[in-house]
Amino acid sequence: MREWRLRYTPTMQHTIHALIRPGNEFGYVAECPQLHAVTQGKNLDEVVANLREVIGLALEGEDLATLGLAAPPVILVSMELEPAVA
Repeated sequence: MREWRLRYTPTMQHTIHALIRPGNEFGYVAECPQLHAVTQGKNLDEVVANLREVIGLALEGEDLATLGLAAPPVILVSMELEPAVA
């Protein structure tokens, strides 16, 4: 008779989560809590470019597996907006 055992294998994530929100004074702020990274930009194009750069720098030289990430990771961005008021 075969004996079956379940093994726990940690799941590697392909996704790095980030949030973009309006800045307090101007522009936008991007945060990636997973990597303890924060950046800002004057407009959405700039903040996205800065976010990609800061995440790239945070991952540089790191072993993705020790961070729980599978290669190649992708960045999933959520954006915080205030509703339009009439």
